Amino acid sequence: MGVTYKDAGVDVERGYEAVKLMKEHVKRTFDSNVITDLGSFGGMYDLGDGNVLVAGTDGVGTKLKAAFAMQKNDTVGIDCVAMCVNDVVCHGAKPLFFLDYIATGELIPGVAADIVKGIADGCLQAGCALIGGETAEMPGFYDAGEYDLAGFAVGIVNKDKIINGSKITEGDVIIGLGSSGVHSNGFSLVRKLYKMDESLLTTKVDGDSLGDLLLAPTKIYVKSVQMLIDNVEVEGIAHVTGGGFYENIPRTLPNGKMAEIHLGSWEIPKVFDKIMEDAQLSEKDAYGTFNMGIGMVVIVPPYEVDNALNLLRENGEKAWAIGKVTKGDGGVKLWE
Repeated sequence: MGVTYKDAGVDVERGYEAVKLMKEHVKRTFDSNVITDLGSFGGMYDLGDGNVLVAGTDGVGTKLKAAFAMQKNDTVGIDCVAMCVNDVVCHGAKPLFFLDYIATGELIPGVAADIVKGIADGCLQAGCALIGGETAEMPGFYDAGEYDLAGFAVGIVNKDKIINGSKITEGDVIIGLGSSGVHSNGFSLVRKLYKMDESLLTTKVDGDSLGDLLLAPTKIYVKSVQMLIDNVEVEGIAHVTGGGFYENIPRTLPNGKMAEIHLGSWEIPKVFDKIMEDAQLSEKDAYGTFNMGIGMVVIVPPYEVDNALNLLRENGEKAWAIGKVTKGDGGVKLWE
């Protein structure tokens, strides 16, 4: 028996139940301008002038434990931005601005500056402005040298150009964009496997330290995806985060469709081989927890595949045709 996400304390079924219970309270606040329900990659608010605001919020999560252990605080801000803007662009929106929230027991100016440097770097990669934030100092609430980091992004899209998966049809092709590694998900399982201490530096994976591989910032896909939308018919986009393939790809599929993913059609970063071996993870658990080397998927008609792949690769992305859309129950099927 291997170590699963649930063994590490994260029960996705419990998360689904929590969202179900929250919905009734959230819906009480909706007005006629809200045009999405919970479960989309971003919340949408119709401005009434043909434009729609798309907002997304997230944090870095327990990846921060690796940053504390490595005493490296200048890249987790990129993760924070990425987790938000990558969601916003799933609906075709251009991120406009970002705000952050940093909470700590004792504010250390140099550490705070490093965190914000990373946030600014992420905003530049996404093409949005960092317009403000909040820093909260709460003595006794956080352990010495630790902090939490979250934020939110707001983007804009023309109402007629919203991408929501409604145009996806059977036979459409799923293109995967390569990840930079674990990104910012699955770290509860990672922490179950490895001590968050100096051993992250001494444990090597093909010459690289495990700590460096784990701290590789979440890739920001905004500019590449926007370029693709401007040149190719894109019918659906999914950001592969917590819950991996099984939870995220179906979020962009219409009713009656499912995703068939062809294993072996892309490069899997070596850090996942290490994690799978050490955790003795089953294939299902691995693809239901991690991005497994695919941080974003875009769905296009078959006649757009070659053009889309060429454009993405010219823009510096690793990209592969990794599957197709078929009739089904809205799930994901993996096959060799």
